[in-house]
Amino acid sequence: MGRPMFRILALFLLLPCAWAGQVYSLSVVPQFTPVDIGLRWSPLLAYLEKETGIGLQLQVVNRIPNFESDFLAGVPDFVFLNPWHEVMARKAQGYIPLVRSGEPLDGILVVDRNGPIKRLADLNGKSLAFPAPNAFGASLYMRALLAKKEGISFTPVYVGTHQNTYRHVLLGEEAAGGGVGATLEKESAAIRARLAVLYTTPAVAAHPLAAHPRVPASVRARLTAALLKLDSDPAGRRLLAAVELDHPQAADYARDYAPLESLKLGEYAQNAGDKK
Repeated sequence: MGRPMFRILALFLLLPCAWAGQVYSLSVVPQFTPVDIGLRWSPLLAYLEKETGIGLQLQVVNRIPNFESDFLAGVPDFVFLNPWHEVMARKAQGYIPLVRSGEPLDGILVVDRNGPIKRLADLNGKSLAFPAPNAFGASLYMRALLAKKEGISFTPVYVGTHQNTYRHVLLGEEAAGGGVGATLEKESAAIRARLAVLYTTPAVAAHPLAAHPRVPASVRARLTAALLKLDSDPAGRRLLAAVELDHPQAADYARDYAPLESLKLGEYAQNAGDKK
């Protein structure tokens, strides 16, 4: 897609909705390109507006550090973010997780199926691709496990998105790359056939849709109910699958995300203002 078309689509996604009442903003972690995020989320938001009467405006950012800066400052009303981001957002602004996928999140480390890397030890001294420092399963948790548990010495290279990570591996620019099962499944059959999963992290609760505490409890409850209702309908399940909310469940911070605080991942995380 050419740069002018990208600008047009990005502008369209950021325009205020034609909605009579209050419009709430929703920001999505940029695991995919802004274009892909718009295509995946816009149909779901259209359904939610019709079902609940709540105006929703998708806000798309193209870099994870910018996304982090926004939620740490409390800019978006709603945010779809990774588990470690939820820990950050809770501490900074009190964001309340509402709904998450019933499918657990597992980080994966992929290599070129036909390449020379066949075991973890082959990665010693190599450069590895990751979406961003604080991408949880794909980077933060993965890097901690590789270094602390597996004793692998490597150089991280941050390439922006999961899609970029997989392509860097296939182009031979890095020896391996971090992702998650859900984003790999959304790649084409041709891409998946060329990648092999070398390592998998322990599973954790998946990305939640969270609300800033300024959002009224009644609004949070209506959106939660509408999302949970979608799982009873085949068309609804397709909308949920597109945004990684398969088989949605009500989320609970104490049960789902507070345990991550004990992993002590701070030395591998970066603040939004840090150099990436």
